[in-house]
Amino acid sequence: MIIQTLRAGREQEILRLYEVVGWTAYLSQPDRIKPAFDHSLCVLELCDDEDRLLGFVRAVGDGETILYIQDLIVDPSVQNQGWGTLLLKTMADRYPQVRQKILLSDDVEKTLRFYRRLGWQPVSELHCQALIKIIR
Repeated sequence: MIIQTLRAGREQEILRLYEVVGWTAYLSQPDRIKPAFDHSLCVLELCDDEDRLLGFVRAVGDGETILYIQDLIVDPSVQNQGWGTLLLKTMADRYPQVRQKILLSDDVEKTLRFYRRLGWQPVSELHCQALIKIIR
């Protein structure tokens, strides 16, 4: 397996990964994938020896004061093997100077345990609130 900067032309593989993990909101506007990824601060891909895209982590932000993890996706066929952990750590290690690293997650115990194990914590534990406005 290889972790490297996402290469161009992977839009269909990205959409396939969104589909297999059930993130269907992205599938309704597939034409927005390329510009969204092109404008991201950094995207790292996980590929096998046959160059199949098996995961990625995508960050947005300024890379100096804030890093927002927008997506962390690992193909179910290789989940629970440490690849999500390695993708997230590799991304965070690229920006050691950034004090605020943030992500939004489903409120699912398994997912929360994963992030907590890696040192992430709910904003409520810091006496903060996270707010969101979603356009549907």
